[in-house]
Amino acid sequence: MTISLVALVMGYILDLIFGDPYWMPHPVRFIGNLISILEKVIRRFMPKTKRGEYIGGIILTVMVVSISMVIPLVIILMAKSINTYLALTVETFMCYQILATKSLKIESMKVYDELAKNDLPSARKAVSMIVGRDTKDLTFSGVAKAAVETVAENTSDGIIAPMIFIAIGGAPMGFFYKAINTMDSMVGYKNEKYINFGRFAAKLDDVVNYLPARISAYQMILSSFFLRYDYKNAFKIYKRDRYNHASPNSAQTESVCAGALDVQLAGNAYYFGKLYEKPTIGDDIREINYDDIKKANRLLYCTSIISIVIISVIKITIILMVK
Repeated sequence: MTISLVALVMGYILDLIFGDPYWMPHPVRFIGNLISILEKVIRRFMPKTKRGEYIGGIILTVMVVSISMVIPLVIILMAKSINTYLALTVETFMCYQILATKSLKIESMKVYDELAKNDLPSARKAVSMIVGRDTKDLTFSGVAKAAVETVAENTSDGIIAPMIFIAIGGAPMGFFYKAINTMDSMVGYKNEKYINFGRFAAKLDDVVNYLPARISAYQMILSSFFLRYDYKNAFKIYKRDRYNHASPNSAQTESVCAGALDVQLAGNAYYFGKLYEKPTIGDDIREINYDDIKKANRLLYCTSIISIVIISVIKITIILMVK
């Protein structure tokens, strides 16, 4: 328990310093490649029926999650059998790779930089790297809104939720969560190809994110207070709009962010050339602009710091009580 806490804190610090260098192999890419390979194999053998695809999706999810969790567990146990400090080093590196605080800021700030230069085509291209919607027709405010939404949602998905799972069961549990989250990103669509095959992964992602998303939302409200944003409106919009999304979790932090910044997020969007009508989140008190990307990132950092402090206090308290 002590090693996992130290690994989490040190991994978080490394993430803040280095982010995810492009040259470094990343476990999420391995998980993504594993999903692609296993999907092709499973689809080849499963019946092309609704039930067959649904069962195939369950098999895929179980296999990917199990492999993603067992491999790091075995590596840590092997390292521990050699030396405790080696195990700590290995788990710290794993925690560092699981978290995505700086990389989320870097990628969203690329959008900010292009908007600041008044280069809309480049801004659309930059934002297309971090969102799933179609971006070729987005306006300046549409691009800024997409970037802010991504930062707000991924504050939970990319940082707080992994922290919570690492706190529960070390890096292997962090990879357990990361595998489910990656599965949802790749096969959790409601289109013809994945409506049945990806349903189980999408539902499982909803389940594992249920508590972390709500914890993240309250921590973000606290962050808006510390940052002197509109924390009262953040709480108001959270209570009102936290379910204004097809996912039961995505609007939790988005609603807080919208309220804290006094802007309106979400609304209709195009995916794969098809218009999806979605409710808005927040009130259109003022028009969103590229400076809000910076403000969203400040919320991201402050929320992550609050989370690591709370987790550390809880874990240390438990350790002392057990002793």
